[in-house]
Amino acid sequence: MSESPALTAAVPTVSKNEILKQNDPTLSGAIAATLADPTLDHFSADDEQFLKFHGSYQQDDRDLRKTGKKYIMMIRGRIPGGVMTSSQWITFDDLATQYGNNTLRVTTRQSIQFHGVVISGLRPLVAKINESLLSTLAACGDVNRNITVSPTPAYTKAREAVFADSLKVCEALAPQTPSYHSIWIDGTQLKLDEPAVKNFVDPLYGQTYLPRKFKASFVIPPVNDMDVFTNDLGFIAVVEGDTLLGYNLAVGGGLGRSHGNVQTYPRVADVIGFLTPDQVVEVSKAVLTIHRDFGDRTNRKHARLKYVVEEKGAAWMLEEVNRRISKPLTGVRRYEFTTTGDVYGWNRDVYGKLFLTLFVEMGRIKDVAGHAQKTALRQVAEKFPHVEFRLSANQNVILANIPESDRAAISQLLASHGVKVDNQASILLAASMACPSMPTCGLGLAESERWLPGMISRLEKLGGELGLGGEEIIVRSTGCPNGCARPYMAEIAFVGKAPGRYQLWLGGNASGTRLNKVYRDTVKDADIENELRPVLLRWKNERATGERFGDFCTRVVLPEAIAAQAAAAAAKPASDATATPPASN
Repeated sequence: MSESPALTAAVPTVSKNEILKQNDPTLSGAIAATLADPTLDHFSADDEQFLKFHGSYQQDDRDLRKTGKKYIMMIRGRIPGGVMTSSQWITFDDLATQYGNNTLRVTTRQSIQFHGVVISGLRPLVAKINESLLSTLAACGDVNRNITVSPTPAYTKAREAVFADSLKVCEALAPQTPSYHSIWIDGTQLKLDEPAVKNFVDPLYGQTYLPRKFKASFVIPPVNDMDVFTNDLGFIAVVEGDTLLGYNLAVGGGLGRSHGNVQTYPRVADVIGFLTPDQVVEVSKAVLTIHRDFGDRTNRKHARLKYVVEEKGAAWMLEEVNRRISKPLTGVRRYEFTTTGDVYGWNRDVYGKLFLTLFVEMGRIKDVAGHAQKTALRQVAEKFPHVEFRLSANQNVILANIPESDRAAISQLLASHGVKVDNQASILLAASMACPSMPTCGLGLAESERWLPGMISRLEKLGGELGLGGEEIIVRSTGCPNGCARPYMAEIAFVGKAPGRYQLWLGGNASGTRLNKVYRDTVKDADIENELRPVLLRWKNERATGERFGDFCTRVVLPEAIAAQAAAAAAKPASDATATPPASN
C-alpha cells in the first residue's frame, strides 16, 4: 500500500508586479525602445507598471471610448514640499501648454500633474522638468513618493529647519536606478545583459523595492494641513518658540480601500515616539525598510504598511524601529491640531514679508471665461521672479516671499485676469477637494472633479433653505474608493461606486485626527439632498454650542445608524441576511 502524500502548507505566490521588479530591478522595461518607435501610441501592460516609478501613468480619454481609444499620459512631478521657483513655475506652465491639455493639476501631495500628454511628448516633457532641477522619478511607484511639508510661512521660523529635514529624507529615500537618466536624458534603452545593469540592486530598496507605495509627511502643529495621519510615515514637529526640538513619529496611516472588500480599510497612523532632528534620516529609513521587509508581496490590496502596523501592533512597530536605529525613540511629546485648512488671501509671515494663498477650484489651474488663473500665475512668475510658489496639500497655490511694495501690483495683475485675492470662494467650496477621476483616471467609477462644484452649489442651496448658510463643512469626493482626495477624513465624503452613484461617509473632524464612517452604502446623485436634509436639520436643532457637523455626526447620527442597522440585521432570518455594510469601517 502506498504512503499518503505529505501535507505541506501552500507557498503564497507573489504578485505579478513583484515578478516584474525582480526580473528588471533597473525598472527600465522596454520604455526607451517604445519611445523611440514613432509607430507606437502606447506602452505594453508590463511597461505601464515600470512607468509609474518614473512618474507617469498610461491612461486613455474615457469620454472618447465610444469613438475609439485615445491613449494619453498623466505625468506627475516630484516637487519636495511643493516648493518651486518662479522659473520652475514658468517651465511647468510651458510644458502644460506645449504637451498637455493646457492645465496644471495641483495634487494632494504638493505636486503638479500634467494630463492629456501623448506618447511623443512624454520624453521631452520629462527632460525639461529635469532641466529645471525638479524630477518625476519616484512620484509614483512602489517607493517613497513626493514628501509633503507644511507650506504656510506664517507660524514659526522653525519651518526652515523642518523643510531642510524633509529634503534630507527626500534624498535619502530616493531610488538609485540608472534607468531614469538613461531613458529620459540620454534616450537609450538599458541592456539587461550588461554586468552593471544585470547585477544592479538598489542599496536601500533591494531588488524588488517596496510591496506598495510609501508616503511621508512633515507637519507643524497646530495646523495639520498635510493630513499627517493619512501617511505611512509622519513627522509631527515639536517646536518651542522658534526652535525645532524634534518630532513625534507617526506610522501606519493610509486611506486606500476597495468596495466590498472588508480586508481593506482606511487607517490613521499611530504616534509611537519622539526623535531628535539628527535622527530623521535614520528613522525614515527604519520605517521604510520595515515596510520593505514585512509588507505583503502576495496581495497588492493588502500590501501597504498600514496593514503591517494594524496586524502586528504599534508596540511591535516601536520595538522594530528601535531595533534598526542607533538611539531609541523616547516618549511622545504633547501636541495639538486645530485645523487642516489653508489661510486664504494676503497674510504676513514671521519675517515680515507677505504671502498670498490662492484658492484653486478642485486643484485645476486653467483659463476660463472671466477667470484666467493659469495666465495670471504665469505673469506673476514672469514679472516678480523673486516670488516663491508653494503648492498646498489642499490643492491650492501660495505665493510667498513677497515684499510689501509688490502687494498692490500683484493684486492688480491677478484682478485683471479675474482672480480674486479676497472672498475667493464660498465657505463650502473653499473647504472642498476632489480627485480628477473622469475622464482620465482608469480607476474612476463615478465623476468627481467635474461633479463636485455643482454638488457644492446644491449643498449651499440646501443649507440656505435650512438656515445653515455660512457654516463650514469639509466636503470631499473621489470617483473610486482609493482615497486620493482624502475623503475618509472629511465631514462629508462622496466615494464613487458607479456612474451617478456614491457611498456617503460622515463624521471626520476639522483637525484631521479622526476617520469618518459609512452612512449610506449607495446613494443616487439625485437623492443626495434627501439623504442629507434630515441630518443637517438635526445638526441645526440638536448640536452643542459650536459643535461642527462632523463632530455631531460622530456623537449622535452614526451611533444611532449603527444601532438601527444592527437591530435590523438581528431581526432578519439567517438565510435572509444581506451584505449591507454597517455605518462603520
